Amino acid sequence: MAAGSHGTPVDEDEARLHKLGYAQELRRSMSAFSNFAVSFTIISVLSGCLTLYGFGMKTGGPVAMVWGWPLVGVFVVLVGLGMAEVCSSYPTAGGLYYWAAKLAPRNGPAWAWFTGWFNLVGQVAVTAGIDFGAALFLNAFLDLQFGFAATPGHTILLLAVILAVHGLLNTFGVRVVAVLNSVSVWWHLVGVLVIVGALVVVPDRHQSASFVFGHFANATGWASPVYVFLLGLLLAQYTLTGYDASAHMTEETRDAARSGPRGIVNSILVSLAAGWVLLIGLTFAIQDYDGAVGSATGVPPAQIFIDAVGATGGKLLLLIAIGAQLFCGMAAVTGNSRMIYAFARDGAIPGSRWWHSINKRTRTPTNSVWLAAVGAFVLAVPYLWSATAYAAVTSIAVVGLYTAYVIPIFLRVRQGDRFERGPWHLGRWGTPIGVVATVWVALIFVLFMLPQASPITVDSFNYTPIAFLVVLGGAALWWVLSARKWFTGPKVQGSAAELAEVERDLDLP
Repeated sequence: MAAGSHGTPVDEDEARLHKLGYAQELRRSMSAFSNFAVSFTIISVLSGCLTLYGFGMKTGGPVAMVWGWPLVGVFVVLVGLGMAEVCSSYPTAGGLYYWAAKLAPRNGPAWAWFTGWFNLVGQVAVTAGIDFGAALFLNAFLDLQFGFAATPGHTILLLAVILAVHGLLNTFGVRVVAVLNSVSVWWHLVGVLVIVGALVVVPDRHQSASFVFGHFANATGWASPVYVFLLGLLLAQYTLTGYDASAHMTEETRDAARSGPRGIVNSILVSLAAGWVLLIGLTFAIQDYDGAVGSATGVPPAQIFIDAVGATGGKLLLLIAIGAQLFCGMAAVTGNSRMIYAFARDGAIPGSRWWHSINKRTRTPTNSVWLAAVGAFVLAVPYLWSATAYAAVTSIAVVGLYTAYVIPIFLRVRQGDRFERGPWHLGRWGTPIGVVATVWVALIFVLFMLPQASPITVDSFNYTPIAFLVVLGGAALWWVLSARKWFTGPKVQGSAAELAEVERDLDLP
């Protein structure tokens, strides 16, 4: 081994990072399990499955939820496999944005620019979706316990409080956030077991298997059952997002070229199993389907919990779900702020100098933390006048993130045999898996832009296309008029000597 910047041998991880043009600035202390845990926490089946359960009850019912979950799961695994292979070749915190720049045969900066913007929109939307879901559930609990009515105004107020708390934690409580992320993994795993166990053991009666696996429901106003079933896939597709976190953490992970890809794939597989068990257990426990749909709290899982195990037990199960959602939202703000910081570092966001600045005391991108929080709040505000706003926010998250996920996969397919594989790769299956993953994402891109309720009114309008038109239309206009003249993509830190100087300045142990 060659000598590193600190007089110690340069290990395989540091050598690979140097080859990509970056210094080892972050402490490489995460294990493979820790890398997996980050993605598993952000996927959070106790957030996505439960917060969109009411949407699923109306768009296909048990059939769409129980069978849509493994159907979507198959394609998500393929997307994850394609991402994992690219991650092994480029284990850097830049992730999707960096990969697109390196894989593009030409016009790399343009590919990086639009991948970054899709990722940015998706990250802000998923943060909004997670914390908005937490606000819905918290409002339901406060309504049941203290009579704090579950109204749109109260929910938005709680969302503001939750986002402020997550912003403050990420600003001043960096060490606390690290501890809570570790606790979150076990909270999710044990939480699913406790909820499903209670719903199986306590109720005197359960729904029939024919209901759980065969009942179709349609409260959308659309006549086509196929269209309604496809709309219902949003529950699974939205829940199974966020696993790119394993890629963003590779510069802090040991044996990153293998651990990062495994973290991506394993977080998806474990979440698939846990989420399916949760959905089936929750659906079997329904005592009154119509009562759950029309729950006064607006949160069907809360009504199902109470009907199945009683008021006190139901509130306890609700608190388990709220805790998981708050953990997940905190991690989402963290990840979102790092993406904003990295993208702003290359001047790709208006006010980039402000957003990529670092708090010298905490060594965190404080300004980016608050941009993430405020952006999430703005996306959720239409809930005050639109009953379908939450579904729209989740659609924005899915479309934005999955488009960013699949662009590097598409570019890897175009490279064919020219693609330089890392130690974790798919062999001859890389191309066919990439093709199927790309086609699937193209389909859901269109699907989740479509109207979710009929008739289309101000209250039921799916504003996903408008959000993308405003943000990405602006990014496209900025590219054409200005950015294409100066934006060069990810900026590497320099030669071997310059990287060594950066590392010496950090005085890492």
